[in-house]
Amino acid sequence: MNNRNEFLMDTVTLVDPYVVQTLQTVIGNRILVDTLRGAIQGTLVDVKPDHIVLKEREDDQPVFVRIQQIVFVMPISE
Repeated sequence: MNNRNEFLMDTVTLVDPYVVQTLQTVIGNRILVDTLRGAIQGTLVDVKPDHIVLKEREDDQPVFVRIQQIVFVMPISE
């Protein structure tokens, strides 16, 4: 490396495809998500490879939860 601004960087992203695939089957349903920081519940709005989107009510702000922080997910019966 002759140039000090020349850096080599690798990006590593961990994706759990089984969790993503399973969560996609319950989009639109109310779920309880236990995370490393506590439990959250709401309607699952969207699932991405690295996070999920929950809303408590239709007019609420969305909550974004990193999949790597999820301990377990449980459907909520209404």
